[in-house]
Formats: sequence, C-alpha cells, structure tokens
Amino acid sequence: MASRATRLNATPRTTSGSRAMRRLRHEGRVPGVLYGGAGEAVAFDVDTRELRHALHATGAVLEVALDGETTPAVLKDTQRHPVRGETMHIDLLRVRLDEAIQAPVLLDLVGVEEAPGVVEGGILEQVTRELNVEALPTDIPESITFDASGLEAGATVTLAEVTAPPKVKLLDDPETVVATIVAPRIEEEPEPEIETETELVGEGEEAPEGEGEAAEGEAPEGEAAPEGESE
Repeated sequence: MASRATRLNATPRTTSGSRAMRRLRHEGRVPGVLYGGAGEAVAFDVDTRELRHALHATGAVLEVALDGETTPAVLKDTQRHPVRGETMHIDLLRVRLDEAIQAPVLLDLVGVEEAPGVVEGGILEQVTRELNVEALPTDIPESITFDASGLEAGATVTLAEVTAPPKVKLLDDPETVVATIVAPRIEEEPEPEIETETELVGEGEEAPEGEGEAAEGEAPEGEAAPEGESE
C-alpha cells in the first residue's frame, strides 16, 4: 500500500538553548529542524498532539506547512525522553516525490498462531523487526507483511522469502534471518526405579557347614570343656 502524505503545521523557531526548549515543551510544543534538498536548515516547533497524530498516520511522507510554504518531508530522527517516552525533538528531511529514498519499514509477521510449529508447542522468535527499503516517498509502505502460518517446527525464514510490495526494493542481505521457530523441548520421562530385594539368610534355611551352634556340653573346636563337664 502506497504512503499518503499527512499535513503537519509548523511554526518557524528563532529561540535556541536548553532553557528555551524546556519552555516550548512546557507549552505543549516540540522543537525540530527541517533540512536537506536545495534549501537551508530551518528550525521550527509543532504542536505535540498534532505531531503525535501525524506520526501515527499511515504513510511516511509529511506535508510540512512552514512559513507559507508546503514541503514534502520524511521523519529522519526522533529524540525521546528516556523515562516518559515523550518526543523531545524531531529531524525532518526534505524529499522530492519523484526521487527514490531509503527508509526503514516495520516487518509484520501474520498467521503466527496458525503455524504448525507453534501449534505443536514451538516458539516463534522474530529476529528482524525492521527492513531497509528504497522507493519513491509515496510508495514507501507503512509495513511489510510475511505469512508465517505455514512454518513448521525448526523452520528458519530469511529475507529471500519475504516479498516486497510493488515498486519497493529490499536493501538488506537476502540471507538475513527474519524469524525462526524453536522446536518444543521434549521432557525425558524418568526411568522406573528398580526394586532391590535383600536376601535374608537364617529363617527357614540351614546355616553353612561349620557355622552351626556347638552341641550342649561340647566346647567349640580348639577350646577345652569347662571343668567338671568332661566325660
């Protein structure tokens, strides 16, 4: 699906410095810079809520309305707060709609739950989540999908198996691993315990020769009979 341009209203910015940036953010504005192409770099600020909606809209191209002119641009970089995650600063790059650009695109795996390898208890691990592509700005898709519903346990998917949309060129190595299905572990059943019978000697059995009790009145071999008990 080709991208659709989203309008973003920006205001030229003349202030700079950390104190001025904090004041802008406190007022609900996000500072940024527009550069590239034949024009000079221009500092601006935009409404935080409008920027959020523009970046979440389908399409990579932004129609930046700045100082009475509208310029097509793409998001080049975003700085976010390390804790709150809110956007602190953005960089926009001017583009021409008739010239191809390179951009990262999300890779979306679909049909994972139906994959035989997953049904059998395997785990799908997505190794690559972004793909680098080249296309005209209006042809860059929001994401590229791959149907994983036929993957067996132990399967490995490379980029060569991913089909790009029309007019979009994949730039990464075709041998790049995209996803794998780790086969389920088979737990070995413990071996049955072998009962050991202990042979008891004595009850109901004759003692070995020479180990019986001495007869009454007889001394064991090698010993004299007690006095008065001899014949």
